[in-house]
Amino acid sequence: MRRVRVIDSHTEGEPTRVVISGAPELQGSTLGEQAQVFREMHNGFRSGVVCEPRGADAVVGALLLPATDPSHAAGVIFFNNVGVLGMCGHGTIGIVRTLQYLGRIEAGKVTLDTPVGPVGATLHQDGRVTVENVPSYRYRQGVSIQVPGFGEVIGDIAYGGNWFFAAKAHGLDLTLANLEQLTRFTSSIRESLEREGITGENNGHIDHIELFGAAEAPQNNSRNFVLCPGLSYDRSPCGTGTSAKLACLAADGSLQPGEIWRQESVIGSVFEGSYQPGGNGKVLPSITGRAYVTADSELLFDAEDPFAEGIRQ
Repeated sequence: MRRVRVIDSHTEGEPTRVVISGAPELQGSTLGEQAQVFREMHNGFRSGVVCEPRGADAVVGALLLPATDPSHAAGVIFFNNVGVLGMCGHGTIGIVRTLQYLGRIEAGKVTLDTPVGPVGATLHQDGRVTVENVPSYRYRQGVSIQVPGFGEVIGDIAYGGNWFFAAKAHGLDLTLANLEQLTRFTSSIRESLEREGITGENNGHIDHIELFGAAEAPQNNSRNFVLCPGLSYDRSPCGTGTSAKLACLAADGSLQPGEIWRQESVIGSVFEGSYQPGGNGKVLPSITGRAYVTADSELLFDAEDPFAEGIRQ
């Protein structure tokens, strides 16, 4: 019987499951190398942690590892129901609150090592967390694709720690009542991108699709719907998706450095985002939100269980 301790939390509605102990040992001198080993050698553990019957499609997992830099709080490899992620904004907020719950950090600044580089964060006295995300940028503007059943769709390709295709002229209601159509539309966009060979820079796989529309709350700037890898939607406003949005706004000249952008999710939760210039056409985004610890538990992996490694997509 394998025992794996996890801490569960949610960030503005989106769940994170942090593996504290019981994970496989990963060879490699960098987190990038360790992430590759995890991807290639431990796919069963990944799916067993976040997929049914222990998890669900929306759960993002995170391996908590020793930092490669001793001055940093921890290292982390993010993963979900279909694979390993480069970065996760809501997950980073969840990890910071998890480290506080474990008594490893107090209010103040921390740095986490991720496969895409170091990520800074600030735990505020009131429990909010601000993530200083990786440099983000718009790669291509106004990309036109033909989506079967929907026609032409135009959007921007942007990077915020993951690759996004972001569209705002779609004519759909961004509400939970419209979830089935939103999922069908965004998954069709992703399939069309793959079919037409459209990628991010250096053939980066565009695995996130983001739709924007008018906010429901008057104090917010916009509402989004984000389809994550697989067919799960982000309950939060998506940290990397908000970062990609900030990069597009900066490229358009419609949001100034330091100005606050309030991004509303499809369930009504909110991230506050802002940016500073990062040079070479990139921006340095900051994303602020709240996470709440919901469980401190132990997962049991029974070798005789036919679904010990999860029900995979």
